[in-house]
Amino acid sequence: MPFLGKVLVVDDDQNVLELVKLYGEREGFEVIGVSDGNAVLAAFDRENPDVVILDIMLPGKDGLDLCRNLRSIRMIPIIMLTAKGEEADRVLGLEMGADDYVSKPFSPRELVARIKAVLRRTLPMDTEVNWQLKYPGLEIRADIRRVLVDAVQTVVTPREFDLLYHLAQNPRRVFTREELLAAVWGYDYFGDQRTVDVHIRRLRSKLAPLSHEYLTTVWGVGYQFTPPIKGGETRCE
Repeated sequence: MPFLGKVLVVDDDQNVLELVKLYGEREGFEVIGVSDGNAVLAAFDRENPDVVILDIMLPGKDGLDLCRNLRSIRMIPIIMLTAKGEEADRVLGLEMGADDYVSKPFSPRELVARIKAVLRRTLPMDTEVNWQLKYPGLEIRADIRRVLVDAVQTVVTPREFDLLYHLAQNPRRVFTREELLAAVWGYDYFGDQRTVDVHIRRLRSKLAPLSHEYLTTVWGVGYQFTPPIKGGETRCE
């Protein structure tokens, strides 16, 4: 079986750690479990995982603080575990930079599918593609997965990058939330449409220094990327 990557699972429930380890290793992942929030940063530095599964309620540092800490270290995909029905926790986790969330109790097969999906979205692109999208004040470099606002790099999560890049590749096309979930999160995504709203809101905040608002809401439909009608919009390879 091919090796698919390393997963760091953070949860104080030993049953959850064992369940994720069992199903993850069946699929080709190496799974490292941590049960104390205070031990996460050391494990993250030592193990250099490809994706982190992070419970919100933890002894020591809680999951939301850890999500913010991990984001400041490296733009690694993060999936939050939240109590079933705790919408506020899910939204807050996404606001902190999480790429996805899974509600407890969860299906281990679903969680493994989420891990595979988030890794597919963050794998390095073909080095021969080297896409660059340039709009007034905004440059999106898909080859190195960077966003420049007024020539200054702004930090975006892997999922934020994928969403912005997808919209910017199709200027002025209106996408429904369902279409964006399918294109950016994948058809095997199990979340709800509000996930798109949270990521759009975060992106707007990060693009706020620009005088032009690129991400436009089309009420009752979804979102579109709207560059200035006049000006040097270019697309190059």
